[in-house]
Amino acid sequence: MRRLGVMITVVFCIIATMATVMAASSANTRIKDVAKVQGVRSNQLVGYGLVMGLNGTGDSNKILQTMQSQSSMLKTFGVTVSAAQMQSKNVAAVMVTAQLPPFVKPGDTIDITVSSMGDAKNLQGGMLIQTPLRAANGQVYAVGQGPVVTGGFSAGSGGSSQSKNFPTVGMTTNGAIVERDVTTELVNNGTITLSLSQPDFTTANRMSAAIDNQFGSISMARDPGTVSVTVPSQYSNNIVGFIAALEELYINPDNIAKIVVNERTGTIVMGANVTIDEVAVAQGGLSVRINKNQDVSQPGPFSGGSTVVTSNTTVDVKEGKANVMVLPATANVGDVVNALNAIGATPRDIISILQAMKAAGALHADLQII
Repeated sequence: MRRLGVMITVVFCIIATMATVMAASSANTRIKDVAKVQGVRSNQLVGYGLVMGLNGTGDSNKILQTMQSQSSMLKTFGVTVSAAQMQSKNVAAVMVTAQLPPFVKPGDTIDITVSSMGDAKNLQGGMLIQTPLRAANGQVYAVGQGPVVTGGFSAGSGGSSQSKNFPTVGMTTNGAIVERDVTTELVNNGTITLSLSQPDFTTANRMSAAIDNQFGSISMARDPGTVSVTVPSQYSNNIVGFIAALEELYINPDNIAKIVVNERTGTIVMGANVTIDEVAVAQGGLSVRINKNQDVSQPGPFSGGSTVVTSNTTVDVKEGKANVMVLPATANVGDVVNALNAIGATPRDIISILQAMKAAGALHADLQII
């Protein structure tokens, strides 16, 4: 029997060791997933346009910019019509937005989003007329045009209505043609700069060490958010290949201990490295129940009175038995969760307990409430 107990203990130790090793190996991440080459970024584009061909669901005559835009557009085609004469409800003024990805070339197509800016009820079935899309510098980088797909509906009759999604916002897949590319410099004076998604001293140092172990002493962590890498001479004519080799290197990123709490939904997400000091936690509930009953009061015989309905209210207060548990000092977030579950704490209770533990100085983590 004793031998069996020893064997069981050994098996559990092996399982625990394997779990620890697997957890450590799963934490290894490619540089590609935690950092990017500085300068590789998207750019926002925006434009003002008109959506035509709506089935009476466009802007009303109260939207002046829509009527003026129609009049100005017709003038370019040699048709002179005043804005006051525009009575159609088949047109809607819209704002067109898009993301210009890096490395796109003239002639490539990108998706665009069309959003009503007037009182149009539905953009379904409409056609976006040619709309220049400008960047923050005021220059045109793409031109959008095409059918608008809303992915929703809006219906109403007899004072009742029903809608799904937002029919006043639509999308045109590959609806914009890129007219100008954005110059991206990957190398500056023979150096590539990697920007970390989550700046951290330890992660930046580990990244620099992983690069040096692979290519020699060519990198330096300048600050928690950037690592400078000198391009080796053998890669001077193959920058893309060198960046691809950098991105495939594995590191073990480090993060601060953090607990994110969403009080609206009762969601709790605990990161790694959450530790607590030894602390006692008491968890109990107080319930108040109010009952209201109606009784009939009958008058005595020959008293001349009338029947009266009376309301009797009773208040019952019950205080649940508080569960007290001592949480030992631990460095495992699973132990924290298991201990709180052991005392029957609900997610709402756990939120309050974590806040109290943080206030008491027993919880060593960044408690973020959203």
